[in-house]
Amino acid sequence: MRPTQTPAVIDTLVLCRWLLPIVPKDRILQDYAVAIHDGRIVDLCPQSEATIRFKADTTLCLQEHLVMPGLINAHVHAGVRLLRGAAPHMTDESDLHSRLWPADLGILNADFVRDSTRLAMAEMIRSGTTCFANMYFLPEIAAEAARDCGMRCQLSFPVFDCVDAAGQNGELQIRKGLQLHDHYRGQPSIKVACAPSALSDETLTKIATYANELDLSIHINMHETQAEIAQSLHLYGERPLQRLFNLGLLMPATQLVHMTQLSEEDCALVEQCNAQVIYCPESNLYHANGVCPIDQLSERDVNVALGTDGAPNCGLDLFAELKSAALRRRTQQSHPDPLLPHQALRMVTIDGARALGWHAEIGSLEHGKYADMIAIEMHALEQQPLYNLASHIVQGHTGARVSHSWISGRLVMQDRQLLTLNEQGVIARAHAWQKHVGEPDRNQGTR
Repeated sequence: MRPTQTPAVIDTLVLCRWLLPIVPKDRILQDYAVAIHDGRIVDLCPQSEATIRFKADTTLCLQEHLVMPGLINAHVHAGVRLLRGAAPHMTDESDLHSRLWPADLGILNADFVRDSTRLAMAEMIRSGTTCFANMYFLPEIAAEAARDCGMRCQLSFPVFDCVDAAGQNGELQIRKGLQLHDHYRGQPSIKVACAPSALSDETLTKIATYANELDLSIHINMHETQAEIAQSLHLYGERPLQRLFNLGLLMPATQLVHMTQLSEEDCALVEQCNAQVIYCPESNLYHANGVCPIDQLSERDVNVALGTDGAPNCGLDLFAELKSAALRRRTQQSHPDPLLPHQALRMVTIDGARALGWHAEIGSLEHGKYADMIAIEMHALEQQPLYNLASHIVQGHTGARVSHSWISGRLVMQDRQLLTLNEQGVIARAHAWQKHVGEPDRNQGTR
């Protein structure tokens, strides 16, 4: 008679009806379990095996749920979230910036950025996001907020040739940014990148040197509008992407945001440099900036991830962005069909992780990776019948169905209750800041 094997002691065992691991591709497993210990996945196996092989401190039975990797929002301005809905009829970006610039409103300070980032993180967690790439002023404050609530993030420090909204010139912006990069180097949940904007050749060349020497990612808005390209041609005699390439800033760690105005030559240049592309479909739609040609890029094996951006009139539900990206593809005559569901889901998971240089650690449910994952309720009337689970997730209103969220194996939301952020406190601070921004439109009310 064979001796009985002693069950391995682990922190958490999650039993679920369906498991969508992302890797391997196009696969959904039924009646599976995820075993978690010390923040990482130690096994994925059928429930019948898991209950014999593991003894968990905590076991969650989610028999009407689908478990999948947490979503990765590859571009967001979390520090401006407190301006949500402050300009409902404004679509021109220059108008938005001139009338809703926090410095001009007298509210750009550590408290504003901290409270705004907390509001953004609460919204993202509740809609399935476990990791985000932030681009805004005072990144050190956003880093503290993310660390305190346990959320994984990349924070980009902005660099301008002129004095920025925080009163810092380009040299000081770079120096403080590199100090922040050094401070968080080696931290598993926080990365620091550089976000250059409207810079001279001299400053961009300096940033390129730092990027190559320090393994510093570059997070930059690129080819978002025709006006941007026209200005570059006028000032430098070349398109923005070509200029970036010539200055040594187009590389695998370069994250190109928006990318709606691309020629075949642009696509070839991105492919040549193996750079990352981040598409923000709803923001680009709102500002009428066009559509990122994700098919042409994918055909060249260019990695494309998704972000929500942070315009005051855009949401942070990455599932909504996913549906928009899938449907907007049909407006392109050469590609009348929507994105395949599993391909779309990879854009907000493993492809997002790859864009941020985190694909070895997150983005899929695999042995040894961090347990960044979410559970989605699949039993609601509006979801029945369940013919194709991946399609339901992409096309349905899925963000509101996310019930649980884990980051590094830590439960940050359970049954839609935030566990690392005080929801009522976040709402109270949002109401307090509203008084600084301005009263609501009397004709529209607050409801």
